[in-house]
Amino acid sequence: MTQQDQHNLKSIRILMAEDNDMDVFLVRAAFEQGRLAVHLDVTENGVDALAFLRREGQYAQAQRPDLVMLDINMPRMDGLSTLRAIREDPELRTIPVVMLTTSDAETDVLKSYESFANAYIVKPISMDNFFSVVKTFEDFWFSVVRLPRPERGQ
Repeated sequence: MTQQDQHNLKSIRILMAEDNDMDVFLVRAAFEQGRLAVHLDVTENGVDALAFLRREGQYAQAQRPDLVMLDINMPRMDGLSTLRAIREDPELRTIPVVMLTTSDAETDVLKSYESFANAYIVKPISMDNFFSVVKTFEDFWFSVVRLPRPERGQ
């Protein structure tokens, strides 16, 4: 997709909480090859993700994302704790949250869904599969699913 094509589309906003720079790079690259204009904000841990979502401190001017992607294994606050905090906050609980993680552990899958994750995706190892998964993610979440829109000014 050219930059002009992306400029003509409404931008989708995603907050990604991920401490692995290579995974951030791959997700960003995959979205750039997609057909939608995706604005990807990134934090490295759950504490910063919650500050971003609540517009606290350095994130006071942050725009509310359409969707949150969380890694499970992060420093300071892991993805499951972050997910629970999002679901407990009346201002944030309607934001869809997708777990995007290397963990294939059944306990992590179960805990994520028990904490009301909207989806659980295991990061593929190969780059081709990674791009394929992100494209499928983009197609499903932003072409098939109807997401709640934030109120003006949020």
